[in-house]
Amino acid sequence: MASMTRPASDAAEKKLSPRTKWAIGGFLAGGTIAGLVGAGSSALAVYFARRVITPAARHEDQEVLAVIRGDNGLQVILAATPDSTIDGVFSLFFSGGKGHARIGRIVSYSPAEQTVLREVEEVYSGELSEARRAWWSGATYPDPSAIGLAAEDVDIDVDGGKAPAWLIRADASTPAPVWAIMVHGRGATRLEGLRAVRTARDLGLDSLLISYRNDGLAPSALDGRYGLGSTEWRDVEAAIEYALDHGAREVVLFGWSMGGAISLQTADLSKYRQVIRALVLDAPVINWVDVMAHHAEMNRIPYTVGRYGQLMLGHPLGRRLTGLAAPVDLKAMDWDSRAVELRTPTLLIHSVDDDYVPFGPSASLAEKNPEMVTFEPFHGARHTKEWNVDPERWERLVRSWLQTQLAPRNNPGQSVEADRPVAAGPAA
Repeated sequence: MASMTRPASDAAEKKLSPRTKWAIGGFLAGGTIAGLVGAGSSALAVYFARRVITPAARHEDQEVLAVIRGDNGLQVILAATPDSTIDGVFSLFFSGGKGHARIGRIVSYSPAEQTVLREVEEVYSGELSEARRAWWSGATYPDPSAIGLAAEDVDIDVDGGKAPAWLIRADASTPAPVWAIMVHGRGATRLEGLRAVRTARDLGLDSLLISYRNDGLAPSALDGRYGLGSTEWRDVEAAIEYALDHGAREVVLFGWSMGGAISLQTADLSKYRQVIRALVLDAPVINWVDVMAHHAEMNRIPYTVGRYGQLMLGHPLGRRLTGLAAPVDLKAMDWDSRAVELRTPTLLIHSVDDDYVPFGPSASLAEKNPEMVTFEPFHGARHTKEWNVDPERWERLVRSWLQTQLAPRNNPGQSVEADRPVAAGPAA
């Protein structure tokens, strides 16, 4: 299990210490001795906190060295990186995201030259031969037609306007009673969920691939900041309402990375939580404090500075520095500590070498709540790329687990009503 840095105390989660308030207050004022003394650490803490909650453009950090014609078609020579040297099927996005190619198996790898030669399975858009830099992605397909499926373009009413979504029917003639709602991760888009659609379709589920606030498709939040799940869950609730209005009786939430945190919040807070039959979460954020501590350590940020950043997100005094409209309650999103409160059947798929969201809290959640949570570890997939390295295993696990969860209930009298469910009480 990955090592984790724990909060100093429960009280620290609720309020800042006097010393920390002095540092933040002095930094805000800009002229006090406390501000001068604490400015350096506070400035770094502010930068760290803002990075976590601020949407940012993708960085083209993968070098493309050459495109050649091999015996079996196009091949690409890439600089060897921890991503590009993993076998499987992935994507290269280039030309600022306007270009997209699906990259296949490794043909050869030269550790001495630090290069890797891979097959190019398909170029969906752009001129790959002209690309010099790109970003690597697990979102393999550009749209539903790339996997041979028809989709309806639909709009979901959310705060601030309408959020575009794809609706892919399992059977074009009639709505399915259970829908899969795909919730992508931080910095990703609805493309991420296309990898799961065929599995959902095999199970007879209609699939709704949604957008949510600040993802570039849905309306942005007024503060333009991620809520790390504390605000985005309302957009998932709107998607559930759309599903119920269009024939669904129940839903299964699929979530990747931060999409997992959003799905957990939806299952906890939504007035429609009774119709959420199951959660399928891939590399989910179970505990944001753990994730932030991990990134602080990776970036050699001192522990105290990292804690300042966490506390700024959760305390009203930090709002002017972070830009958040409201504090983020990280403790409420710590499902490792709240394990016994999770009452929705949940499948967790997580690679043990995930260097972005450590797998430890996923394993711990399953250990603490085995009645509700099943944990399936992968190896060598890094972050949210479990399907990419072993699609057959991923699909087999999800299909088998969901077949059990979707089986008829033992007591039909306890099933969810066919019509719109009664709200399960006000959302917290």
